[in-house]
Amino acid sequence: MHLKYESTLREPLVDGVKDYHKVTEDIIGPIEAKPGKLWYVGFFISLSLLAFGVFSVTWEVYFGTGVWNLNKTVGWGWDITNFVWWVGIGHAGTLISAILLLFRQGWRTGVNRAAEAMTIFAVMCAGQFPIFHMGRVWMAFFVLPYPNTRGPLWVNFNSPLLWDVFAISTYFTVSLLFWYSGLLPDFATVRDRAKTKLRKLLYGVASFGWTGSTKHWQRHESLSLVLAGLSTPLVLSVHTIVSFDFATSVIPGWHTTIFPPYFVAGAIFSGFAMVNTLLIITRKILHLEDYITIGHLDAMNRVIVLTGSIVGCAYLTELFMAWYSGSQYEFAEFYKYRAAGPLGWSYWIMMTCNVITPQVFWFRKMRRNVMVSFIMSIIVNIGMWFERFVIICTSLYRDYLPSSWTYYRPAWPEVGFYMGTFGLFFTCYFLFAKYFPVIAVAEIKHVLKTSGESFKNDMTKYDQESAEKFAHDLEHAH
Repeated sequence: MHLKYESTLREPLVDGVKDYHKVTEDIIGPIEAKPGKLWYVGFFISLSLLAFGVFSVTWEVYFGTGVWNLNKTVGWGWDITNFVWWVGIGHAGTLISAILLLFRQGWRTGVNRAAEAMTIFAVMCAGQFPIFHMGRVWMAFFVLPYPNTRGPLWVNFNSPLLWDVFAISTYFTVSLLFWYSGLLPDFATVRDRAKTKLRKLLYGVASFGWTGSTKHWQRHESLSLVLAGLSTPLVLSVHTIVSFDFATSVIPGWHTTIFPPYFVAGAIFSGFAMVNTLLIITRKILHLEDYITIGHLDAMNRVIVLTGSIVGCAYLTELFMAWYSGSQYEFAEFYKYRAAGPLGWSYWIMMTCNVITPQVFWFRKMRRNVMVSFIMSIIVNIGMWFERFVIICTSLYRDYLPSSWTYYRPAWPEVGFYMGTFGLFFTCYFLFAKYFPVIAVAEIKHVLKTSGESFKNDMTKYDQESAEKFAHDLEHAH
């Protein structure tokens, strides 16, 4: 009896003629080979950026936050803009892994591993900004509510800034566990193929003695579902709490109830764009076009156009509420200072990048064009950075008193710190691409027989033969 699990009309998730051995060779092969010139060039650039970032941060810690161009009106500036931006980028990985796993979406298998790694590296970058923004970085442990000898001095549990500490540390921990537990079967595969004793030892330790027994797979499945269940509310809660940093204040342009869903949609929007950026480069350099297919890019671009439209709707809602509220300060904030003030250029960059340009993805041809996807993924993240800049800086640079109005531009240590986080992010990603399987081998093998191109062709052929046989039998019966 021929069993069929998936419609032959659906696009294959794995292109080409593949068997289990070929899948292993294609994905594990780049780890065992020496990296190419492109890898070394990229890694060197990343390390250079990281070194400049370390220098900029050291400068800021030595001389104090006064070296940043913060002033009495704009007290947050680039630092918190970058914090919110990096946290947003970290959202797509857990969303792809957890929510799409719970909804049994097969297309996540080609992209989930790299997306999860991206989440971890992005959260590592994000967490640094609030710590260094404190100024006295050696006092950073004061934000943790632990039993201490400080008497009545405790953290302010009413502050969303403290909720950030809980939310982001929990999110990082669960994402790390989810990512690492998924790597165990693949580490065991690398261990079993290792040629040197050192590689065998290191990958053996990393795989925690995985043997691939039924019991191991059973526990692996159970753990994945539990972590997916924990991660799903975290995806929604983390950026909701980040939005409360603004929404619980009384500053015009901030105190709005639309912020939590608007921030979550924006985070998924920017996160999926960054996944596209990384995967398009990765599939090209490591020759993984058969596993990260055009269908995967199409699916991610659909999410981008959906979340981009939600974000655009939120922008229009803000403008409507500023007019409808009748508050002169709210109206002035949105219509005079944000859209038409000295920093108005940043508002229109945000609107163009986030609302207008993603609409090209309504066209199937554009969604499936690799170059268009790559350029759009960068445009979207530029737009999302400007969204955070607009929310923070244009809400602060015009105070109630004209005497305290000011214009904000970053100093070199602020720019250097931001560039340094890019260095950290890409250094980690290059090391990940070299020593870890970029695609989940075990999960690709799981979907291969139902969604691989060669197996789908066999199914189609079988269906045609069955139909012809049935027609033939029917004819003879008459």
